[in-house]
Amino acid sequence: MNMILFESLPEGCLIPASDERAHHILEVLKLKKGDSFRMGLINQSEGDATVTEISEKSIGFSYVPKSVPTMHPVTLLCAQVRPICMKRILREAVSLGVQRIILCGSDTGEKSYLSSNLYKTGEYKEYLLDGAMQACHAGMSEVLFANTADGAIKMVREHCHGSDLIVLDNVVGSVPLSTATIGESAVLAIGPERGWSDRERKLFSDAGYRPMLLGSRVLRTETACSAGVAVLLSRMGLL
Repeated sequence: MNMILFESLPEGCLIPASDERAHHILEVLKLKKGDSFRMGLINQSEGDATVTEISEKSIGFSYVPKSVPTMHPVTLLCAQVRPICMKRILREAVSLGVQRIILCGSDTGEKSYLSSNLYKTGEYKEYLLDGAMQACHAGMSEVLFANTADGAIKMVREHCHGSDLIVLDNVVGSVPLSTATIGESAVLAIGPERGWSDRERKLFSDAGYRPMLLGSRVLRTETACSAGVAVLLSRMGLL
């Protein structure tokens, strides 16, 4: 944890001893009364906290917010993959500062991924939180869900007005993403392990997406997400 994060300020500014964040403060950071640490409230503020008391039951602290977190104007539209891979995608996307993530089913992907316990139980939020704390940033990506690529494209129209639209595709893509001219905001669509279907390719084409490449190699979805977002941010002058 490079930053201790909370959804809202704990009551009385007390962290229960049973909370893993308390364990991190005492056992990993080895802080004592009077020591400071980086802290934030998710999508609200970032600042410095100071340990004011340590007891068997809790850790008390004071918090001084100093800035408001921001995210990069990028939407990652990603087809569903195995939950174990999606955990890494979510963590890294937040670490890279992606503002919005749209997860969708696909024609060639496994349909059961949509109903994974990762989403049913809300477990996926733990990986978003982990990515934010790793990045030492209180900004966390918004996550939206669609059953199909059709639905995801519709969501983009509703939420991403004026964004550059890009779909990574080794089949029809011919222009390297590394040479693309990108505006102030962008949407990057990445398919499942077996790639987009011809039907989905037509949907993206009809919706104005530019097919591009990350190179001649066929990458795993999780690799393409991290590499693709990094290249995109670089082209936008944000990385």
